[in-house]
Amino acid sequence: MLQDLFSKYMNVAQKADYLFKTIQEKYPLSVKCRIRCCDCCHAVFGVFPIEAAYLNYHFNQLERKVKRDVLRRAEKAETEMLKTKDALKVFDDKPEMKAYGLGKQRIRCPFLGDREECILYERRPVICRVYGVPYSLKNGNKESSYVCGLSGFQEKATYSAVKLDGLYHELCQLSKEMFTGTASTHPEKASLMLPLSRVLRMSFEEIMKGDFE
Repeated sequence: MLQDLFSKYMNVAQKADYLFKTIQEKYPLSVKCRIRCCDCCHAVFGVFPIEAAYLNYHFNQLERKVKRDVLRRAEKAETEMLKTKDALKVFDDKPEMKAYGLGKQRIRCPFLGDREECILYERRPVICRVYGVPYSLKNGNKESSYVCGLSGFQEKATYSAVKLDGLYHELCQLSKEMFTGTASTHPEKASLMLPLSRVLRMSFEEIMKGDFE
């Protein structure tokens, strides 16, 4: 079951790679992604439970020293995140302002090594695979588009974009499939976005069961 789930997940990841490449080929001068260009590695983002399981599984295959360094960075990222959340409590009644504040934070991804390279690049999450080209997300009936600030894309212009909602729907469905038959969880947990710094410090079994409390 596990390998089947991971195979299905990689199909979604490869679809994200294809969408990125398609837009890159259409606007080659606007996509500025290069090795050690890691602006997008300093951001607040979450992963779906199926991604959390996949990343946790492959993280635990790494050498002990590498894992220790990643966990050290994960702990630092978690501390910075908690400080940020405390500072943004003043916007508890203004969710849009709170989301905006979180989006502006520069928190280093635990997978970003000392050489400014992702140590788990081939296993990276879907959001990391599409960043660098325009992408869009729906919030209710409103669809918002985003571009990398270092790219040649202009925020107010119209481009072909990766529609993340479709990819996220597939990730949510795979997360539900992962939880099937697990008595200790609830279906709504399949749509949770989990901080990577937290995922790496959980056990694989906890993630598979949806034990995120």
